[in-house]
Amino acid sequence: MVFKRGGCVYIVTNKMHTVLYIGVSSDIVGRIWEHKNKVYPKSFTARYNCDKLVYYYFYPHIEEAIAAEKSLKDRSRTYKNNLISELNPGWTDLYDSITE
Repeated sequence: MVFKRGGCVYIVTNKMHTVLYIGVSSDIVGRIWEHKNKVYPKSFTARYNCDKLVYYYFYPHIEEAIAAEKSLKDRSRTYKNNLISELNPGWTDLYDSITE
Protein backbone atom coordinates (compact mmCIF):
# COMPACT_ATOMS: atom_id res chain seq x y z
CA MET A 1 0.00 0.00 0.00
CA VAL A 2 2.18 2.88 -1.27
CA PHE A 3 0.46 6.23 -1.58
CA LYS A 4 1.44 8.77 -4.21
CA ARG A 5 0.44 11.84 -2.19
CA GLY A 6 -1.06 10.62 1.04
CA GLY A 7 0.13 8.79 4.08
CA CYS A 8 -0.83 6.86 7.17
CA VAL A 9 -0.46 7.58 10.83
CA TYR A 10 0.10 4.32 12.65
CA ILE A 11 0.63 2.97 16.15
CA VAL A 12 2.71 -0.10 16.93
CA THR A 13 3.09 -1.68 20.33
CA ASN A 14 4.92 -4.53 22.01
CA LYS A 15 3.51 -7.91 23.03
CA MET A 16 2.32 -6.71 26.45
CA HIS A 17 1.00 -3.35 25.15
CA THR A 18 3.19 -1.43 27.58
CA VAL A 19 4.89 0.74 24.94
CA LEU A 20 3.31 2.70 22.09
CA TYR A 21 5.14 4.11 19.09
CA ILE A 22 3.41 6.55 16.76
CA GLY A 23 4.71 7.03 13.26
CA VAL A 24 3.76 8.26 9.80
CA SER A 25 4.56 6.72 6.43
CA SER A 26 3.56 6.86 2.80
CA ASP A 27 4.44 3.13 2.57
CA ILE A 28 2.84 1.57 5.62
CA VAL A 29 3.34 -2.04 4.51
CA GLY A 30 7.06 -1.51 4.00
CA ARG A 31 7.46 0.51 7.18
CA ILE A 32 5.71 -2.04 9.39
CA TRP A 33 7.77 -4.79 7.74
CA GLU A 34 10.88 -2.85 8.80
CA HIS A 35 9.60 -2.66 12.39
CA LYS A 36 8.79 -6.38 12.44
CA ASN A 37 12.19 -7.33 11.04
CA LYS A 38 14.14 -4.84 13.16
CA VAL A 39 15.86 -3.39 10.11
CA TYR A 40 17.18 -0.60 12.34
CA PRO A 41 18.34 -2.54 15.43
CA LYS A 42 19.16 0.56 17.48
CA SER A 43 15.80 2.23 16.86
CA PHE A 44 13.19 2.79 19.57
CA THR A 45 10.84 0.17 18.13
CA ALA A 46 13.59 -2.45 17.92
CA ARG A 47 14.81 -1.81 21.47
CA TYR A 48 11.29 -2.04 22.91
CA ASN A 49 10.05 -4.80 20.57
CA CYS A 50 7.28 -2.68 19.09
CA ASP A 51 6.23 -4.66 16.05
CA LYS A 52 2.50 -5.13 16.45
CA LEU A 53 0.39 -2.78 14.30
CA VAL A 54 -2.70 -1.91 16.34
CA TYR A 55 -3.90 1.29 14.64
CA TYR A 56 -3.56 3.10 11.33
CA TYR A 57 -5.42 5.85 9.56
CA PHE A 58 -4.98 7.05 5.98
CA TYR A 59 -4.85 10.75 5.02
CA PRO A 60 -5.05 11.90 1.38
CA HIS A 61 -2.11 14.29 1.84
CA ILE A 62 1.10 13.46 3.68
CA GLU A 63 1.06 16.89 5.33
CA GLU A 64 -2.24 15.97 7.00
CA ALA A 65 -0.77 12.70 8.22
CA ILE A 66 2.25 14.50 9.68
CA ALA A 67 0.01 17.01 11.46
CA ALA A 68 -2.17 14.20 12.82
CA GLU A 69 0.93 12.33 14.05
CA LYS A 70 2.14 15.40 15.95
CA SER A 71 -1.30 15.95 17.45
CA LEU A 72 -1.59 12.31 18.49
CA LYS A 73 1.84 12.36 20.13
CA ASP A 74 0.66 15.26 22.32
CA ARG A 75 -2.34 13.28 23.60
CA SER A 76 -2.48 11.30 26.82
CA ARG A 77 -1.87 7.58 27.00
CA THR A 78 -5.52 7.11 27.99
CA TYR A 79 -6.66 8.92 24.83
CA LYS A 80 -4.40 6.74 22.65
CA ASN A 81 -5.58 3.54 24.38
CA ASN A 82 -9.21 4.54 23.83
CA LEU A 83 -8.55 5.39 20.18
CA ILE A 84 -7.00 1.98 19.58
CA SER A 85 -9.74 0.17 21.52
CA GLU A 86 -12.52 1.88 19.54
CA LEU A 87 -11.18 0.67 16.20
CA ASN A 88 -9.38 -2.49 17.29
CA PRO A 89 -10.97 -3.73 20.55
CA GLY A 90 -8.80 -6.84 20.79
CA TRP A 91 -5.59 -4.96 19.98
CA THR A 92 -4.93 -7.56 17.30
CA ASP A 93 -2.06 -7.18 14.83
CA LEU A 94 -3.47 -5.46 11.73
CA TYR A 95 -0.44 -6.10 9.53
CA ASP A 96 -2.00 -9.04 7.68
CA SER A 97 -5.07 -6.97 6.86
CA ILE A 98 -3.00 -4.31 5.08
CA THR A 99 -0.97 -6.82 3.07
CA GLU A 100 -4.02 -8.50 1.51
